[in-house]
Amino acid sequence: MTYEDIVYDRDDTGIVTITINRPEKLNAFRAETVEEMLDAFRTAWADRGCGVVILTGAGDRAFSVGGDQSARGDGGGYGAGPGENTARSDLGIDVEDLHTVIRDIPKPVIAAVNGYAIGGGHVLHVICDLTIAADTARFGQVGPKVGSVDPGFGTAYLARVVGQKKAREIWYLCRQYSAEDALAMGLVNAVVPRERLMDEARAWAGEILQKSPTALKLAKASFNADTESIRGIAALGMTGLALYYDTEESAEGTRAFQEKRAPDFNRFRK
Repeated sequence: MTYEDIVYDRDDTGIVTITINRPEKLNAFRAETVEEMLDAFRTAWADRGCGVVILTGAGDRAFSVGGDQSARGDGGGYGAGPGENTARSDLGIDVEDLHTVIRDIPKPVIAAVNGYAIGGGHVLHVICDLTIAADTARFGQVGPKVGSVDPGFGTAYLARVVGQKKAREIWYLCRQYSAEDALAMGLVNAVVPRERLMDEARAWAGEILQKSPTALKLAKASFNADTESIRGIAALGMTGLALYYDTEESAEGTRAFQEKRAPDFNRFRK
């Protein structure tokens, strides 16, 4: 596959770096982006010489701000690729597949968060095995503000990482958190100056490469086993999400975002 939305790099040591390359969109992902990331992770999976993957975003402003809301409903955002139907688009099945491949690839995945990790971009870093954050990074969710949610790993697994109370705060209030806030709640593993981010991520990857690949594979599988039930929750939740995306309530969130105004959800409580 020829990549347009990402950059795939494999160095001589066995480190694969996958970079979401849409800095003009704050690395928001559309259908093509997700398809390319799926292909890239599967390529790294099949590469026996690859021992660790680093996931990051291009530029200094953002790791990823999630689904491209400007493309949602027009074959973008969590949408379908060419020739796929709207139901598949609204279901976000490709994003669900991406979450699965990041969890299942039998090699550690390090998120190098260089700026905003918001919405679906926040979910991606949460699912990664480790997260190194630049001191300028910002974290948070926006789903309930724009008529969306991630009813699977983005919610249930987040609660395993930061605890139920904090996870509910993150989703219900849609606040943003600094890198130091994220470190304090256990959302990231380390915070470094922005200019040192990729060097630090590669240093962690280098340490991993000194370890037994089979032991790491077994360790990752055993960690995942404890939260494997979330996969079923996600499948159920995404089915419900497809129905929700067809409602006027969800559409109000999208329109408000595109029109740069506060959404009016009050009428849906009546």
